[in-house]
Amino acid sequence: MLKKLISKQTALAAALVVATSFGATSAQAADSVHFLIPGGAGGGWDGTARGTGEALTKSGLLDSASYENMSGGGGGKAIAHLIETSDQAHGTLMVNSTPIVIRSLSGVFPQNFRDLTPIAATIGDYAAFVVPTASEYQSFADIVADYQADPRSIAVAGGSSRGGMDHLVAAMAFKAAGGDPTQVKYVAYDAGGKAMAGMLSGETHVLSTGFSEAIAMMNAGEVRILAITSDERSPAAPNVPTLQELGYDASFVNWRGFFGAPSLSDAEAAEYQKLLADMYSTDAWQEVRDRNGWTEIFRPGPEFMTFLEGQEQVIGDLMRELGFL
Repeated sequence: MLKKLISKQTALAAALVVATSFGATSAQAADSVHFLIPGGAGGGWDGTARGTGEALTKSGLLDSASYENMSGGGGGKAIAHLIETSDQAHGTLMVNSTPIVIRSLSGVFPQNFRDLTPIAATIGDYAAFVVPTASEYQSFADIVADYQADPRSIAVAGGSSRGGMDHLVAAMAFKAAGGDPTQVKYVAYDAGGKAMAGMLSGETHVLSTGFSEAIAMMNAGEVRILAITSDERSPAAPNVPTLQELGYDASFVNWRGFFGAPSLSDAEAAEYQKLLADMYSTDAWQEVRDRNGWTEIFRPGPEFMTFLEGQEQVIGDLMRELGFL
């Protein structure tokens, strides 16, 4: 079901349409952006915000960028802060992703994406299943075999709460492999870095995490990636198979994008949308994108809102099916 959430797109073509429609970016939007990050350093949100700021400043589209990490409440602390300081936060963009939908449905925080100004979805990051380099598991099929024999023998680490995205992706994969998705022995950590450390220390057997985070650890020689949730292999890790090619009918991509303060005007939102659209054609962005193994997904403004509403429905149905709600 999750593979219905995001269709393949040509981000550059979409960017050109937006750039033509919105006209020139104002000097205010191109002066400076303050990126609000709802989690700690080293996670997917942090990498997305800092990578976007790097591309915008190196390409000359933005004079300067600042960053603020605000952990707490599963991302809810940063959302509440942006809402409470709305009138003073028109120069702020908050990064977020699929968890804003999942955690709102789960009641982790009372707000949802409708309480903010959706600017645009910008990238997609596949999920990955990772083990330490010294692990006995040489393939995802090895893990599936043990899971089918005894689901509780496999401890899965993740950087989100029980019923969160990392848990949901693992349940989806084991369900596709013929296992009982409600029996996943999921160990929740506060952020992906801590989940990775827990797996490397032997507390768990396999990590469910974002592909871009897994690539960094793989390149450092600390882990092996057993499978990713894309429809096709990624050029960033061409030797890593997809769940689809292993015979498991499951795929998933976690969008990441940006939200503005709720009091942001349509004109101001359009300026930020054009700024992000222009970024796609720069060499600086291509360097950041390829380094992280990101997929380009550009959904600006109203299209982003429509997508979020559809994702809320589909993910909610799946969470109820798996007993997470």
